[in-house]
Amino acid sequence: MAPKPKRPAKQASAKPASSKSAGKKTARSDEPPGLSGQEDLKAYREMLLIRRFEEKAGQMYGMGLIGGFCHLYIGQEAVVVGLLGAARQGDQIVTGYRDHGHMLACGMDPKGVMAELTGRSGGYSKGKGGSMHMFSVEKCFYGGHGIVGAQVPIGTGLAFSNKYRGNDHVSLTFFGDGAANQGQVYESFNMAELWTLPVIYVIENNQYAMGTSVARASAQTNLSKRGVSFNIPGEQVDGMDVRAVRAAALKAMEWCRAGKGPYILEMMTYRYRGHSMSDPAKYRAKEEVNKMRQEHDPIEQVRHRLLDAGMSEDELKDIDKDIRAIVNEAAEFAQQSPEPDPAELWTDVLAKEDHAAVGA
Repeated sequence: MAPKPKRPAKQASAKPASSKSAGKKTARSDEPPGLSGQEDLKAYREMLLIRRFEEKAGQMYGMGLIGGFCHLYIGQEAVVVGLLGAARQGDQIVTGYRDHGHMLACGMDPKGVMAELTGRSGGYSKGKGGSMHMFSVEKCFYGGHGIVGAQVPIGTGLAFSNKYRGNDHVSLTFFGDGAANQGQVYESFNMAELWTLPVIYVIENNQYAMGTSVARASAQTNLSKRGVSFNIPGEQVDGMDVRAVRAAALKAMEWCRAGKGPYILEMMTYRYRGHSMSDPAKYRAKEEVNKMRQEHDPIEQVRHRLLDAGMSEDELKDIDKDIRAIVNEAAEFAQQSPEPDPAELWTDVLAKEDHAAVGA
């Protein structure tokens, strides 16, 4: 007789590891190292830009101006802002399809990003790539990738190139909790440890792979331990607190730059919207989402610190006004930018003969 199947594991808690209340005013001994006033202000601006941009993208999707898939980053802003706040010039970024926030955080122009979302010629991929396929050599952003987990071998290859060239750059390779179950991820782990490659594997654990909770999909729900069999160190981080993210990133980058090999950071975060714009997210309670927004919102946490440091509500409103103007300008540019010429169908298909990689 076949053994009786195990009952599904209990739903994983949506609360990120070591989360703090957004309204907490007093310092606590277990809080991460603080940021300076200027660092907090910079992080606030960058996270707010991502939030307002994604809200506008969602609005434009609803108006039919953006087609195809569109995966929003609302709620997860502290992860990429904190990571890149610890990065150096030349460090590479590669991620999956929830990628608009990563583009903005590494300094790509909101106009070019929004124009690409709307399929216009002014976009980063000339309107041919859309939400999941943008790229910027200038900003060391090596793409959003639509195939689940496909970016992990690419990020590992970027780390190999760094070691081969003898520089001290680090590859920041982002992927989600769902992608953490992909076989190619573990092949990459094995290579990275064997060759002591400078790569930080950033697992953005937003609690749900599409509509499936981590507890139902993963036998080992502590994803920071996924590198144990490869001797790769890892840790869980409160991904809703930009201070905790930055502190963990600095530690991991020091490890990589010292030639010790890869490092895993599991960011305990949360997405407020569905998996994509077509997902009504009925698999979780509204109370769960509201609790995260009210108690752990990454932007509100920084906002409270700025107010405690002496900034006024009017000053913060002015920042929001400036950010909204940038986003509105990007939306206007996207709508005014022409659609790609049909001849573009035949470009960027094959490398030209004089391409550096071909002529080498």
